[in-house]
Amino acid sequence: MTAPEAGRGIGNGESAAEITTTFVGLPRDSFRILHVSTGNVCRSPITERLTRHFVAQRLGVLGGGLIVESAGTWGHEGAPMESNAETVLADFGADASGFVGRELLDEHVIRADLVLTATRDHRAQVISMGHSAGLRTFTLKEFTRLVKAIDPATLPPLEEGVVFRARALVRAAAALRGWLLAPTAEADEVYDPYGAPLTFFRSVGDEIHEALDPVVTALTGVRARA
Repeated sequence: MTAPEAGRGIGNGESAAEITTTFVGLPRDSFRILHVSTGNVCRSPITERLTRHFVAQRLGVLGGGLIVESAGTWGHEGAPMESNAETVLADFGADASGFVGRELLDEHVIRADLVLTATRDHRAQVISMGHSAGLRTFTLKEFTRLVKAIDPATLPPLEEGVVFRARALVRAAAALRGWLLAPTAEADEVYDPYGAPLTFFRSVGDEIHEALDPVVTALTGVRARA
């Protein structure tokens, strides 16, 4: 039996109008990516800001209509990012400024077009909130595994808009989920570095970077510059 064929600005505090698509002739639209971890001070801030950074490198500051946010299932509402997380972002040249922690709310899940979580437990918590979140919620590493199996030629070209392409990518990944299982349960986890030394934060940052690169490439249709 073979797997079915896969079908064909950025961030908290910004309005959709400020980060809408810049493609001429296409409707003003947006696609929200929500990164979720526990406290929203370590993993999800790193993932949020790295995603923004990588999208900006490929598509420019506005990101073609992609909005990238984060929240925590036990979010430290109003808290700053952990200093070691800021250092990790600086290592990659990403901006950590102005970050404020948030507790995950229903409205965040309702607005999100794609939810990427640090662990399977976080994924389960998001899905348990309802709002038809199951088909658009994945762990980050799970989504990476699925995205790698999707033929880019089956996705809409960037000329049709990154928002249209991103929605097609999520549908294709959801269709493949039951066919491409993780080799181990731990393979889909990004472990919590909270309270750990900078060396562990950096190893987590490297994991997140490795997982994000193919995802952003698939979303934007643009590879990272060498």
